Amino acid sequence: MTDRSTGEKRFETEEDLSQAEIPDILPVLPLRGIVIFPSQVHPFLVSRASSLKLIEEVGGAQQIIGLTAQKNPEEENPHPEALHVRGTAVRILKMLKYPDQSVRVLVQGLARIELKDFVQREPYFTAHVERLEEIYKPEREAEALQANLVSQFSKFVSLVPYLPDELQVMAMQVRDPSRLTDLVASYLKVAVEELQDLLATLEVRSRLEKLIVILSREIELLELGHKIQSQVQSELNKNQREYYLRQQLKAIQKELGEGDARSSEIEDLEKKIEAAKMPEDARKAADKELERLRMIPPESAEHTVVRTYLDWLVSLPWGLSTEDNLDIGNARKVLDEDHYDLEKVKERILEFLAVRKLKADTKGPILCFVGPPGTGKTSLGRSIARALGRKFVRLSLGGIRDEAEIRGHRRTYIGSLPGRIVQGLRNAGSNNPLFILDEVDKLGADFRGDPASALLEVLDPEQNHAFVDHYLDVPFDLSKVLFVTTANVLDTIPPALRDRMEVLELLGYTEEEKLEIAQRHLVRKEMEENGLGGIEIEFPRETVAEIIRNHTREAGLRNLEREFARVCRKIARSVTEGETPPAKITPEMLKRYLGSPKFFSEVAERTNEPGVATGLAWTPNGGDIIFIESTRMSGQKGLTLTGSLGDVMKESAQAAMSYIRSHAERMGIAPDFFEKTDIHVHVPAGGIPKDGPSAGVSIAASLSSLLTGRPVRSDVAMTGEITLRGKVLPVGGIKEKVLAARRAGIKTVILPRRNESDLEDIPPEVRAEMEAIFVDTVDEALSHALRDAPAQTPADEPAPTPLIMETQVPDEQAAAGKAGRPGRPALRQ
Repeated sequence: MTDRSTGEKRFETEEDLSQAEIPDILPVLPLRGIVIFPSQVHPFLVSRASSLKLIEEVGGAQQIIGLTAQKNPEEENPHPEALHVRGTAVRILKMLKYPDQSVRVLVQGLARIELKDFVQREPYFTAHVERLEEIYKPEREAEALQANLVSQFSKFVSLVPYLPDELQVMAMQVRDPSRLTDLVASYLKVAVEELQDLLATLEVRSRLEKLIVILSREIELLELGHKIQSQVQSELNKNQREYYLRQQLKAIQKELGEGDARSSEIEDLEKKIEAAKMPEDARKAADKELERLRMIPPESAEHTVVRTYLDWLVSLPWGLSTEDNLDIGNARKVLDEDHYDLEKVKERILEFLAVRKLKADTKGPILCFVGPPGTGKTSLGRSIARALGRKFVRLSLGGIRDEAEIRGHRRTYIGSLPGRIVQGLRNAGSNNPLFILDEVDKLGADFRGDPASALLEVLDPEQNHAFVDHYLDVPFDLSKVLFVTTANVLDTIPPALRDRMEVLELLGYTEEEKLEIAQRHLVRKEMEENGLGGIEIEFPRETVAEIIRNHTREAGLRNLEREFARVCRKIARSVTEGETPPAKITPEMLKRYLGSPKFFSEVAERTNEPGVATGLAWTPNGGDIIFIESTRMSGQKGLTLTGSLGDVMKESAQAAMSYIRSHAERMGIAPDFFEKTDIHVHVPAGGIPKDGPSAGVSIAASLSSLLTGRPVRSDVAMTGEITLRGKVLPVGGIKEKVLAARRAGIKTVILPRRNESDLEDIPPEVRAEMEAIFVDTVDEALSHALRDAPAQTPADEPAPTPLIMETQVPDEQAAAGKAGRPGRPALRQ
């Protein structure tokens, strides 16, 4: 039989070798990477000097030597310890010497042997050996294992192309189970360690079991390989068939005088590139990629990548612009139709139009609308686009953490796309849309990059004329785009990005402004959206005012809009149930539609006893009022501060306490009041974090009220930072705080004198209704805030100063955006 893997004759002899004489001392030849089994004829090549010496001295055929496998096949000159103890005694049948002095030896296995001790190490190994007797007990289970092994081996031979089919017949004819295991093992191409284990195993039944496991594994691998090969061949045949059909189709189209689809595709792209009016750099890139597309076969994956890139290039509005409507009167009309008030923003847009009318190539401003939620920032951007006659594109930046969302992915990545800026331009179909970047203060950053840094180029008029998207890899001019960003707070925007934007503040609405907006826009909108557009239902001003006062408390309009929607939904349900809708919604009917009022004034009740003062706070959602409560108890100079207070607010409380202790005698307080007393200052709504220095005046008023027994006036709220010398320093967010006081029913506010110029933005109707007391020192503030006697009436209180209007930008809002728990804004005092 011929071994197809080596070209040598291999066969299993029928000679009975059990009686063959094995000398006690044998020359031992180490083998690398092979194991030879008894009864099997096997060739191997000898090339090492020590092994050649052994073959030379042993002489010709019929000589017996010992063979054993090396533990490490890479070792060139192994020691006796590096050889496996059990091997095979073999008879040399034939030797063939090659020109390179190596010798091919054909041997026949005789018996398993075990090396006892080596009597010679140079120039080759000689050792005492012991012939090993195999253990076999005939039984039905062993016979079943033998039959199973024959079956498995036959299947194995049928799956291995280089093994002859005669092996199946030979295995069936072998009756001796020991010889059968040696026959099967000699044709397995598995690890040398597994073959050595089979050679060293003397119990025949155990060898049968091990071989069945090995054959099962090898058959499973062979079947899997055949399955994969079959699938690959099937795919190759399919590709060859498609190629053949395409060639036939080309020949038919050529005979008919028709162009093929690929040529039409290239011609179509050429026309689109010509019509796109690309700048020089983009045109060069497009022509280069088009030439690549000509060379790439359609079946290639790269063909799709190049084609997609070209589609993006030709679809961008390189030279397409919309014409601005420079009619200032029309722009003013459109802005007034969509939004009430917001005069500063409207004036800025009209200024841009005026400059654009005088200088056509002026660059668009980068505006940033900052204000509480619900004040109309996003809708104002849409209104500006309508007034200018530009396309409108909105991109929400909230939660974006990947720089590639702005700049795009490089084309080396599978499924890469341009960034959201370029995608928005393609969707707009013009190179000068109004692009609103919503929630720019909520950008994130992680290992994928910093999107805020990527926006630096986009929002810089000196750089964005050559903005390079990573996917396009060619410059695109963004200088014609009018960018508008929106944010709730400024402090989370990186300084470099904030410096590139012109900030316009949209502060909270007054009650009068909400009333006008509701009557002009919200009521009509909600009736239309809830199916009541064809029904005449009147919402009188007093009803709208009742909803604003008692069912909402916010700087914006979103909750007010929801309340109108609730009323409209309930009316719509009653209409569908056959009831007649009311012609007018009166304040008395609101309980039916909205339930009991959600908000009411509790100022008078909560400041009825000493130790409680009303403060003013700024939040990202507008202004709010807070209560400072103080109490005393027996103790030893302890000052406890609670209510989720930040470090700055705690320091303000300590400063207020120190000021009062140092001026106790002048204020009518016992100088040693703190010796045996503990003071506890608490700011309710403990679940909301609070911080900032402007609660200093309120805390001082609360402590003074507690220690002097004089209640704080119920109609007064206050704000201001204090020093240990008793000075009252200016704070920020004055407009929001004054409006919050007005919403809460408070008519008088105590403010730092240096904030007089901070009231310019307060509407005239609020100025006429509210009164302000401006102070320079804590003593002045306390003289206006504390009652002289419990029975004192408001008429007896010192006359307040009317609100004075001058300009000063609030300085505290930049430090006021630290969020508390999710969904609940932090308070800045």
